[in-house]
Amino acid sequence: MINNAIHRLFSDPSTRNFDLDAPENTLRRAGIIQSKLFLKQFYQDCYRSISKMLPEKINGPVIELGAGGGFLKEYIPDLITSEILAIPTVDVQFDGRFLPFKHASVRALVMLDVFHHIPDPAAFLAQAAHILKPGGHLIMIEPWVTPWSRFVYRYLHHEPFNPDVNDWCFEKGGPLSAANSASPWIVFDRDRRKFEYRFLEWQIKKIHLHTPFCYLLSGGLAFKSMLPAALYPLCKRLENLLQPFNHLLSMFATIVLRRKY
Repeated sequence: MINNAIHRLFSDPSTRNFDLDAPENTLRRAGIIQSKLFLKQFYQDCYRSISKMLPEKINGPVIELGAGGGFLKEYIPDLITSEILAIPTVDVQFDGRFLPFKHASVRALVMLDVFHHIPDPAAFLAQAAHILKPGGHLIMIEPWVTPWSRFVYRYLHHEPFNPDVNDWCFEKGGPLSAANSASPWIVFDRDRRKFEYRFLEWQIKKIHLHTPFCYLLSGGLAFKSMLPAALYPLCKRLENLLQPFNHLLSMFATIVLRRKY
């Protein structure tokens, strides 16, 4: 009940009764990101970091999953964008569990806040390994579980958050409304041995925890911004000072997987 009270108090009226699974609302989310300048700077930081982590000395396309609300193409001009919904602003439409690309043909798969919406992570990881070239990367920025984020995602976030489930899969619902925000942490941290045993072709190259407060202060897509855009650089500097405590405070992780062979 506490999370419902918080949502009523701080939510942005323009996002109330927001159907996440309606294709037109993906374009609406894109407009929210562009208009909320504090939030937009968070996305810009994410996109810059993704673009810098692309594998070198490998040719082939870079594919973004869940691209409908974003603007990563400004940072990776030859990016192929995709969505599970029919969105006119993306290049192709497909489900992440069925990737329509040839074996060993893709340089990198990139995504922001998408993995935790995939109801069968193992199916996606198998498909991703199939289409990536040896040395290719799967790069994602996802919610992460820490003592601080447990509170935030449980009480201040609209998406399901279930860090204690045994199964990686979750019940299929709407393509965007169905989720488990704890899914990336479950697969790549809590069940890391299971992941490494099941997917010998993958190497976890990097897991970097970050962003304790900036996204929360931006209000995300559902809440009002708590600070003006001009204070975003100061917020980032404070977060950098808190890096020794990222294992306690971070809300997100940048996860990089490398296709070994």
